[in-house]
Amino acid sequence: MKLPDDIKYLAIEGVIGVGKSTLAKIVAERSEQEYMPEVFEENPFLTQFYEDREAYAFQTQMFFLLSRHKQLHQSFHQNDLFYNQIISDYTFDKDKIFASVNLRDDEKSMYDTVAGVLHKDMPEPDFIVYLQANTDVLLKRIAKRDRPMERGMDRDYLESLIEMYNHHFFHYTQCPVLIVNTDNIDFVANPPDLEDLLLRIEESPVGTSFYTPASF
Repeated sequence: MKLPDDIKYLAIEGVIGVGKSTLAKIVAERSEQEYMPEVFEENPFLTQFYEDREAYAFQTQMFFLLSRHKQLHQSFHQNDLFYNQIISDYTFDKDKIFASVNLRDDEKSMYDTVAGVLHKDMPEPDFIVYLQANTDVLLKRIAKRDRPMERGMDRDYLESLIEMYNHHFFHYTQCPVLIVNTDNIDFVANPPDLEDLLLRIEESPVGTSFYTPASF
């Protein structure tokens, strides 16, 4: 797989369970470029957040904000992007989406102040692949991977995230976005689905484009 030379930072995005980390790792391996995964396991508040979202939302969100800023800042200052491309399974803007869903108005106000300062030196992706799936599909995929903290995932919470993700990426203009509906494909278990999706990414269409594949 060969990505265009002008794509130095490719981000795979999507709601919990949609397969963004799996796809990002595959793209990095196929293109022989660096994979930069989100290190969500380091958040000490995450398990408590899933048990009581209202009580632990602010701590969880602020930790993620600072952690994502640190990781992106270090990665892009330590790598020579003249030679290397970076494939990530998140964008810095992801944090704002979750904050909009999880935080109260007073918490969101404080969060926005800090996020606004940190965002000034954040790299913007050159291309984004936004993976979509409906709620039922996401719940099945979440149950299949069976992470302890995600057991009993709330349906209404997922639907709120889907709505915010769609709004964000349908209106995103900072770089081209390929929006892929994954309801009817399985790029993990079905190689033809994967090859077709990788070809679409490799083509890297301009602007915002929509792709709704059917499984082979």
